[in-house]
Amino acid sequence: MMEFLYFPEDKSEYFPAVITLLIFIVLAAVAMIFIIKASQKEEKKTDQIYQEEKQNHDY
Repeated sequence: MMEFLYFPEDKSEYFPAVITLLIFIVLAAVAMIFIIKASQKEEKKTDQIYQEEKQNHDY
């Protein structure tokens, strides 16, 4: 009935899949950290521009 599921008898066949999964998880974490740092940098720039504009328009 469930021929599409394959569970190997030899458990060493799991190692390449686990290694690939770990590599992708690490790369995803690195990408997430990079995006967060870039976002924080953009936020600082935006806040600085906003403060400058606010000071220029205050009378």
